[in-house]
Amino acid sequence: MTTEIKLPFDQEYITSFSKDMGEPAWLTDLRVKALELAEDLPMPKPDKTNIKNWNFTQIDKHIVSSEDFDSVNDLPEEAKALIDLENNKTLYIQRNNRPTFIAVSNELKEKGVIFTDIFTAAREHGDLLQKYFMKDAVKVDEHKLTALHAALLNGGVFLYIPKNVEVEEPIQSIFLHDDEETNLFNHVLVVAEDNSSVVYVENYLSVAEPKEAVFNIVTEVIANANARVQYGAVDNLAAGVTTYVNRRGVANRDAKIEWALGFMNDGNTISENTTNLMGDGSFGDTKSVVVGRGEQKQNFTTQVVHFGKASEGYILKHGVMKDSASSIFNGIGKIEHGATKANAEQESRVLMLSEKARGDANPILLIDEDDVTAGHAASVGRVDPLQLYYLMSRGIPKHEAERLVIHGFLAPVVEQLPIEGVKKQLVEVIERKVK
Repeated sequence: MTTEIKLPFDQEYITSFSKDMGEPAWLTDLRVKALELAEDLPMPKPDKTNIKNWNFTQIDKHIVSSEDFDSVNDLPEEAKALIDLENNKTLYIQRNNRPTFIAVSNELKEKGVIFTDIFTAAREHGDLLQKYFMKDAVKVDEHKLTALHAALLNGGVFLYIPKNVEVEEPIQSIFLHDDEETNLFNHVLVVAEDNSSVVYVENYLSVAEPKEAVFNIVTEVIANANARVQYGAVDNLAAGVTTYVNRRGVANRDAKIEWALGFMNDGNTISENTTNLMGDGSFGDTKSVVVGRGEQKQNFTTQVVHFGKASEGYILKHGVMKDSASSIFNGIGKIEHGATKANAEQESRVLMLSEKARGDANPILLIDEDDVTAGHAASVGRVDPLQLYYLMSRGIPKHEAERLVIHGFLAPVVEQLPIEGVKKQLVEVIERKVK
C-alpha cells in the first residue's frame, strides 16, 4: 500500500456531496480547493517513524448508512458505560458518519450555547463556522492529510460558548464505530469566547473490527481572552483502523487550554497535539497516556509554542508498551522571540513490559528568548523491581503487583478526566490491554 492518492472521489463527487448536505458555497469551495491541494502536498513526516506503507488515503466508501438511536438506552453496552444516563443533559452521539442522537439542556440553549453536528452548523451557523473553521488552528494546506480532511469531511461537531458564559456540567460526544466499512474524516471545533469556560469530553469507540479503515481526525480549540477550555478525550479504535489525529489549540490573552488525552487504539496511529499560546499570560497543559500492544506502531508529537509574554506551557506523557509494540514520544517546548517570562516544562516517561516492546522519549526545547524558564525530563525503562519486591513482600502476587505499578504509573493522566464514567472506562481499557 502506498501513500499516493488514488481515491474514487473527484471534484464532481465532492461538489455533489456538499450540495446534498446543504452546505454553504464557501464550504463547497473549500472542499474543492482542498482536493486539488491534496494531489500535490507532501505527507507529514513524523520524526523517527516511517509511514510510507501506512494507508491514510485508500478508501472504498466515503459514507455508510446508519440508523438513529431513539435513546441512549439503545447504545451498545460499551458506549452506555461512558455516559451518566441520569444526569447527562448535553450529549452528542455520532454513529459512524451519521449524527444519531443529540441533547442540549434548556439552560445552555437560553445562554446561547451552540452544540450541534458539523453539517447542521454549516447550514444554520455558517458565518460563525466560517470564521474559525481551519483558519487559526489547523490549516488546510499544511500537508496532504489536512487537505484530504477538508475535502472529505464527513462527521464532527461544533461547540460554541458565548462571552461570559460558564458551562458547569461537562459536554460530551461519543463517536461510535460499529460498521466495518466506515472511514471517518471527523472535525471537532470548540470556540470559547471572552471570559467563558467549558469542559468537553469525547470518546472514539470501535465495536466493529474492520480489516482496513482510515480515520482522519482534526480538532480545533479556540480560547479567546480569559477563556478556559478543558478538553478530555479517549481514543479506543480497533486494530484495523489507521488513525491520523491532529488536536490543536489557540490560547489568546490570559486564556487556558488543558488537554487530558488517553490513546488506547490498537491500530497504527499518528498523533499531533499543538497548543499555540498566542496571548500574554496564556496557559497550556497537555497530559497524555498511551498503551501500546501487539505489533502496532505509534508516533505522538506534543508541542506547546509560546508567543505571548509570561505564558506557561506544560507537557506530561506516560506510555506503557507491551508485546512488540513501539511508540515514539516527541515533546517540543518552543519559546518564540519576544515571549519574555515564558515557562516551558515537559516530562515524558515510558514503561516497557516485554523484551520486544520499544518506547522512545524525545524531549526538545527550542528557545529564541533570554528571559525565560524551561526544563524537561525523560525516562524509558522497565517495571521497577524494587516496587515489585515491596508489593510482593506484602503478599501480593507478582502479576497483581505489576498491575498496580502500571496503574500507578498512568494515574497522573487518568485522574484528570472530568467524567467519572469515562475515567472508569479508561481504567478498564488499560486493564484489558496490559493483562
